Amino acid sequence: MDLAYVCEWEKWPKSTHCPSVPLACAWSCRNLIAFTTDLRNDDQDLTRLIHILDTEHPWDVHSINSEHSEAITCLEWDQSGSRLLSADANGQIKCWSMADHLANSWESPVGSLVEGDPIVALSWLHNGVKLALHVEKSGASSFGEKFSRVKFSPSLTLFGGKPMEGWIAVTVSGLVTVSLLKPSGQVLTSTESLCRLRGRVALADIAFTGGGNIVVATADGSSASPVQFYKVCVGVVSEKCRIDTEILPSLFMRCTADPSRKDRFPAITHLKFLARDMSEQVLLCASSQTSSSVECWSLRKEGLPVNNVFQQISPVVGDKQPMILKWRILSATNDLDRVSAVALPKLPISLTNTDLKVASDTQFYPGLGLALAFHDGSVHIVHRLSLQTMAVFYGSAAPRSADEPAIKRPRTTGPAVHFKAMQLSWTSLALVGIDSHGKLSMLRISPSMGHPLDLSLALRHLLFLLEYCMVTGYDWWDILLHVQPAMVQSLVDRLHEEYTRQTAALQQVLSTRILAMKASLCKLSPCTVTRVCDYHAKLFLTAVSSTLKSLLRPHILNTPDKSPGDRLAEICAKVTDVDIDKVMINLKTEEFVLDMNTLQALQQLLQWVGDFVLYLLASLPNQGAPLRPGHSFLRDGAALGLLRELMVVIRIWGLLKPSCLPVYTATSDTQDSMSLLFRLLTKLWICCRDEGPASEPDEALVDECCLLPSQLLIPSLDWLPVSDGLVSRLQPKQPLRLRFGKAPALPGSAAALQLDGLARAPGQPKIDHLRRLHLGAHPTEECKACTRSPNKTTAVRQWEQRWIKNCLCGGLWRRAPLSCP
Repeated sequence: MDLAYVCEWEKWPKSTHCPSVPLACAWSCRNLIAFTTDLRNDDQDLTRLIHILDTEHPWDVHSINSEHSEAITCLEWDQSGSRLLSADANGQIKCWSMADHLANSWESPVGSLVEGDPIVALSWLHNGVKLALHVEKSGASSFGEKFSRVKFSPSLTLFGGKPMEGWIAVTVSGLVTVSLLKPSGQVLTSTESLCRLRGRVALADIAFTGGGNIVVATADGSSASPVQFYKVCVGVVSEKCRIDTEILPSLFMRCTADPSRKDRFPAITHLKFLARDMSEQVLLCASSQTSSSVECWSLRKEGLPVNNVFQQISPVVGDKQPMILKWRILSATNDLDRVSAVALPKLPISLTNTDLKVASDTQFYPGLGLALAFHDGSVHIVHRLSLQTMAVFYGSAAPRSADEPAIKRPRTTGPAVHFKAMQLSWTSLALVGIDSHGKLSMLRISPSMGHPLDLSLALRHLLFLLEYCMVTGYDWWDILLHVQPAMVQSLVDRLHEEYTRQTAALQQVLSTRILAMKASLCKLSPCTVTRVCDYHAKLFLTAVSSTLKSLLRPHILNTPDKSPGDRLAEICAKVTDVDIDKVMINLKTEEFVLDMNTLQALQQLLQWVGDFVLYLLASLPNQGAPLRPGHSFLRDGAALGLLRELMVVIRIWGLLKPSCLPVYTATSDTQDSMSLLFRLLTKLWICCRDEGPASEPDEALVDECCLLPSQLLIPSLDWLPVSDGLVSRLQPKQPLRLRFGKAPALPGSAAALQLDGLARAPGQPKIDHLRRLHLGAHPTEECKACTRSPNKTTAVRQWEQRWIKNCLCGGLWRRAPLSCP
């Protein structure tokens, strides 16, 4: 475990930001982090702030005035990573959602209130989706064997079995409140007591069972008092939310059972279920002023012993033996330093057996560990069942500034700074901690948990987690933290190999996601950086092709058995003629008729297709240079066939509206540029199409491509947006020091090669990479920027809706500030 970067505020005067008490922190599956601080004004009034940042650009923090009147006690992301719950010490709960799918624009349209009753636990209702990882089957070929859908019922369902959205909270006075979000946008809220004898609830946590019930654990803060458990059932009756509760078996901490240690740990400071969907296992921490004791408990069914007298009267046989639920301690720690924060894994690893004997023998895997932060500044990763230490981090390492080279720094003496709140990433390969000064620290957690692993096993761990992210759609930024440049080629090859083993239907579903994943991996190595261009171009080409083909309509409804797009692909694959007009003869041109305004609005996309074909053909003579962008397309028969189909579509649309055609700068006024490019593209496609063995382009084709620069002006394609993220700069494992609100002058990444297609001068005009519009060097309107890297016709809206939630690379959008001349 080592430090990746630290991001801190400017020195805080008394009248500005200050750490909040208590401090809340949450990490979403899309690698957005939310945490709280307070802002004090001159009148000593506090403004409760929620800060949201992307892990790739932590300095670009977005701060929300939450308008909570009291301290924020809980933050919770939903399973999609696009909505956030916040709750405060006045009983107010707010639901925050992205405005226009922007990571730095949030609004709170709905919420609930239990006035004057502080919220101590908060959770979204379970949607019934649980995908378990089987570590022991990580070498299997099918994703279905590695990741299985667990039978898990939603907390509440609508008509037809659709899960109902909402949240549940527990208050300090022992109330449970449930709010349900109706499809109409209304909120149904109901509040009920957990039990008849209400008492103070200092700590609580919420978990879910496979049967759709909710389990709530509560403690009054004293280790001498029992930890109580309740089953909560939620329903809707006559358009009203109904809550039913039932008492479950309770437990006393083991540290209080020993008379010699009875008063040593007087307070329970942490109470957590090991996972939201694991109500049978709970973690407890009791503390004194200087030390702590941590215990892990498990709820099991046990046979009720029957007296021999009753055994003789009515012998108990087999399944007839009465069973009871009973809490049993799995493990406990000796005296530890005082625990300041706990972070639990979110990775749903399937353990076939929870016995300690098995737990201690299980290979060290990140999803099996939970994090404990101590007041001395250290962080321990311990096994979630045996509580054995798996990795340790000591917070004495001084990070280097992002603007300075790494230098040795003297150790500072004084009280240790410790984490007040921690969260593990969704793959458990990274840990974020907010310390007592409001500073954010990002830690890497090795897949081997500090134990020696050979390269092949480390690659298998990373590959397994990349596959999990590919199947679930979670962001994989935290996995990239551990990918060294030497691993990139192997990971990309093995990821592609595993992908090709899946069924055709699953490959189609995951086709764009694996391209984005390969692109992000290839950014990390100078040997593969140009392949990033090819993956992004293939993603864009696939999107353009599906959008343009979807605009085609059959001339007579309900007659064709295939769509116009399918017939176009079939005919272009069958007719190998190099004359574009002869290929057009085989098509029903009436299916290509579109509105004139629509055709003109699509001109930028059609221009990109034409420029891309010209660039590829002009680069064919240099095909022996794999460092040149576009190299992989020259041997990709499927991609060349797609370009060939689009050239035919563009040719037909050009007959309807010539102004929508791609514009070429030719040396001869009589030259038909489209026909020339189609003829050369077809010859290249024939060499590498799937039907026959691949062959090298003949010399005549190469010679003709050599002449292209003298016939047409070759465009300089702007391949990639400016990459200003961190992950490619963190390879040397030297921590960076960053500041909130201040973009750093990052050192150049190892992958920054001297390639004309990849570098852009600071004053060069910017390009909208999805609409293919030139924005100028200093755009005058706000625009979107990816966290990872004017006409409004129906077709243009359809194209823009394709990217409304995510960028081409899968990253979230954020609103980019205006640049001044």
